[in-house]
Amino acid sequence: MKKSPIILTALSLILLFGLYFGGRTVPAKTNTAHSENDGHNHAAEKIDFKKDILAQAKGKLTPEQSQRITALENSVIRGDVNEQQIHVYHQLARFWKDSAKLFEPYAYYTAEASKLENSEKSLTFAARLFLERLMATSEPAMQTWLASNAKVLLENALKINPANDSSKIGLGACYIFGNISSNPMEGILPVREVVERNPGNVYGQMVLGLGGKKSGQYDKAIERFLAVLKAEPTNVEAVFHIAESYDLKGDKANAIVYYEKAKQMVNIPEAKEELNKRIIELRK
Repeated sequence: MKKSPIILTALSLILLFGLYFGGRTVPAKTNTAHSENDGHNHAAEKIDFKKDILAQAKGKLTPEQSQRITALENSVIRGDVNEQQIHVYHQLARFWKDSAKLFEPYAYYTAEASKLENSEKSLTFAARLFLERLMATSEPAMQTWLASNAKVLLENALKINPANDSSKIGLGACYIFGNISSNPMEGILPVREVVERNPGNVYGQMVLGLGGKKSGQYDKAIERFLAVLKAEPTNVEAVFHIAESYDLKGDKANAIVYYEKAKQMVNIPEAKEELNKRIIELRK
């Protein structure tokens, strides 16, 4: 089988998850892959934010930007009250997002501010930044760093509101996709519990579908993505993943059907072109 589906998934994630930034800022630490259903914990080499991410990010700054970031970092150290530190962390986050346009430092400082604010809203917002990037990242070390950060935020959010199903599902996703546990069911079971109680929970069905697809359980993945479409008939992300799941299992006819559906649902020329290429390949 040709590798076009991998390209399509990457493209669909970029288009559909609404990520702020595109470039990679941290090199891969290992090429070890993790499947949540293989019964092993393939631990990726640990990423250190200051050494591996922040130092590299600072190397891309202009002299003026370097002076600005140094002044802000010194303000954090001098901040003697919670509100001052929160304010500076937000300034740091905005700098890395708007001026430097680098995702990882932006997410990190947003998370630091949310921990001090300790509100469910701020914690879950920061967690979703890490989770969205986690779902679009294939590097094991980065997956673990993203999942570990999201996990802390979501655990804190659940202390505030233990009944938040979205936080439970997000925490499950950390375990399923983040290489942070030797027991994959630790993440799958809580998500299943939410979905069994509420089959119309699109977020939960999507996470289980992506987990099934990642582990090669394409029929189960398709079932989950179809449940998403039942709740949201225009969910183009689910259509993409159904098409690719059929493609990966070798069902060309159904893959073409859903690639065609996806082609009709997207308005971005590059996406339509990639979809059309894959449909032509499958028809040969």
